[in-house]
Amino acid sequence: MRIVDLTMPIGPHFRWSPDIQIKGDIGAGDPFRITRLSTTCHGFTHVDAMAHFVANGPTIESTPLDRVVGPCRILDLRDVEPNTAIGAERLAAADPGGPAGEILLLSAGWDRKRDYRTDAFWREAPFVTREGAEWLLARRPSAVAVDFPQDYTIRLLLDGVVAPRPEHVTHDVLLSAGVTLIEYLVNTSALVGPRTFLCAAPLLVPTADGAPTRAFAIEGLAS
Repeated sequence: MRIVDLTMPIGPHFRWSPDIQIKGDIGAGDPFRITRLSTTCHGFTHVDAMAHFVANGPTIESTPLDRVVGPCRILDLRDVEPNTAIGAERLAAADPGGPAGEILLLSAGWDRKRDYRTDAFWREAPFVTREGAEWLLARRPSAVAVDFPQDYTIRLLLDGVVAPRPEHVTHDVLLSAGVTLIEYLVNTSALVGPRTFLCAAPLLVPTADGAPTRAFAIEGLAS
């Protein structure tokens, strides 16, 4: 059995600028060292609740853990070039096959090609088309996990451009239909595949529309 960490570290980043403050110095006589963190629930590796995109949708505490922890099949997209549209045909070719209800992991190995702390990671990424999102929905997954900015519109946000709702295709097609999104994984190239056991339980933040997660895969675990 092997555990593979798939989590983007929370740290300095031009998109989210988390505020990390440390209080206390044990070496100087303080009894404790305490870190305070302030950051968005939609930065770094995180899980989206339906409330992120659906009016009056369920918030993150309503996401069942069996949607984000369980058998996962890996769609190997590691040969996809930058700025490539990933449609139904490409996804079908990458799918090793399996039952409905599994987590589908789209593994482009994107963090091996672009540094997630740089502008290029976001502006040059491959992206899922509407037809691709509809193909994923037809597989009836419990969740879809991605290691790249999966909607083309994400790059537009860097310039303050918020595209119309239908253009956020994975959110519009998948999240609106109740398929949980697990976003911004890293290190998926380390997964041997084509199957693994994925754990991406979000922090329990009642009323939040998403939450950070420590995502990892357990290789060799019977599923």
